[in-house]
Amino acid sequence: MTTLERISDYLQKGRSAKVQEAVQQALEEKIPPRIIMEKGLLDGMRVVANLFKLDEVFVPQVLVASRAINAGLQILKPYLLEDSSESPGIIVIGTVKGDMHDIGKNIVRIMMESKGLKVVDLGVDVSAEQFFSAAVENNADIVCCSALLTATMEEMRHVVELFSEKNYRDKVKIMVGGAPVTQRFCDHIGADIYTDDAVEAATVAFDLCVKKVS
Repeated sequence: MTTLERISDYLQKGRSAKVQEAVQQALEEKIPPRIIMEKGLLDGMRVVANLFKLDEVFVPQVLVASRAINAGLQILKPYLLEDSSESPGIIVIGTVKGDMHDIGKNIVRIMMESKGLKVVDLGVDVSAEQFFSAAVENNADIVCCSALLTATMEEMRHVVELFSEKNYRDKVKIMVGGAPVTQRFCDHIGADIYTDDAVEAATVAFDLCVKKVS
């Protein structure tokens, strides 16, 4: 088993200390940090996320895996950020009101930061009003709303509606994501962007910000 495969395996099992050890070993083996992120940490988290969608694992297992990926990110983040130049854009991100899970949000945040984007993380249980205030205060380019629970998905609609009511929809793009969210739901509530992968989310956000600047 390669070091990257071990990172993925340890993460799926929620073994935080082992994840950190394997990430450090991968760095010592001169594996590029972005490859460690994508082929080690994210690959492991994708497995957990897919099992969650199939009801083969449940929220406690996902939370354990989330702690493991965060442990790995503590080691990896400085290496991902060290080559960052001036930020091409500003992102406001948070988990919607009523939802206390930060699994997907944290992964997307670190991927966006690794691309040099400035990310304002509002945490969990974030209301539509908080998203709007942060977007205006920070002159955000994109607002990212995350949800893990089906019951909280409707809060994303409230975010879109509030930005429309405030005549601010032309100033910011709204991205939605999370285990129960789909492209169909994104279209239905009038959001701008949906991705089901942290790497894609970061790439789309970066490209949009660069295009806006150029």
